[in-house]
Amino acid sequence: MIIKILGSGCKKCVALGENAKAAAVAAGKKAEIVKVTDFAEIAAYGVMSTPGLVVDEKVVSTGKVLTADEIGKLL
Repeated sequence: MIIKILGSGCKKCVALGENAKAAAVAAGKKAEIVKVTDFAEIAAYGVMSTPGLVVDEKVVSTGKVLTADEIGKLL
């Protein structure tokens, strides 16, 4: 499983990355967390507000920091 965090690296993006990692561990899934900071690549996903969360190339959230529990439900 590949989880991508889309954003500039701001505090919200970092928090979303940490929550995604915690959710994957709690769900017992092996996940690679990838941070995407290139705005052209972010726009290619159709994401206009960051942070964005992409799971296996599917955009599941944009513009908010999900909790680990919320992310776990999306995995």
